Amino acid sequence: MPTFNVYCDESCHLEGDKSNVMVIGAVWCLADRVPEISERLVSLRRSHGLSPWRECKWTKVSKAKLDYYLDLVDYFFDNDGLHFRGVVVQNKKQLDHDAWAQSHDDWYYKMFFHLLSVILDPREQYRIYLDYKDSYTWQKGQKLAKFLRAAKYDKAGTMVERIQPVRSHESALIQLTDLLIGAIGYLNRELKTSAAKIAVIKRIQSRSGYSLIRSTTLGERKFNLLAWQPREGA
Repeated sequence: MPTFNVYCDESCHLEGDKSNVMVIGAVWCLADRVPEISERLVSLRRSHGLSPWRECKWTKVSKAKLDYYLDLVDYFFDNDGLHFRGVVVQNKKQLDHDAWAQSHDDWYYKMFFHLLSVILDPREQYRIYLDYKDSYTWQKGQKLAKFLRAAKYDKAGTMVERIQPVRSHESALIQLTDLLIGAIGYLNRELKTSAAKIAVIKRIQSRSGYSLIRSTTLGERKFNLLAWQPREGA
């Protein structure tokens, strides 16, 4: 049974923030390729004069290091072992949690279910890493694992080996997820404050062949995106 590691992150997920767009995403690959990929990501930093310990996040994209971030995008698309799935929630302020008897946190993990259920195959095994959100991240992750196993009829509980929180500075692959969802969020929020960030977005659009605004086909395996809108009264 092949084992995959799945690295998840989120952007603008808080109920009270000013953004009308939320993005969650995951980069995944075979577990036995993680050391090789992680080392290549560190090597890429060094080749651009960056510290191997530097966090490479969307917020750090700048003109001075644009070539590095473009190379990082190219590395993702050139590596057949890396895959991405994202969910972009548009018009977040239209959410009506009371109508569905749920909290914002409940809804947040429902979105993670939509994100991950498309990735998971009961014939495979997954180790899912969530970006550490708060002291309840582990507990909520176990609940998410339970729902994912039930949805995939994984009675033996072997499909999802574990879901555990990890801090972003500990994982180069979570940082890669951060870059991709940051680009999607920036575009969908219609921001235009950084020419460097726009250049990164254009490179992702060019390499993926997608607008980053609309959903891709459900079966897309390299760069899969769901554009999700609240239903009226939802």
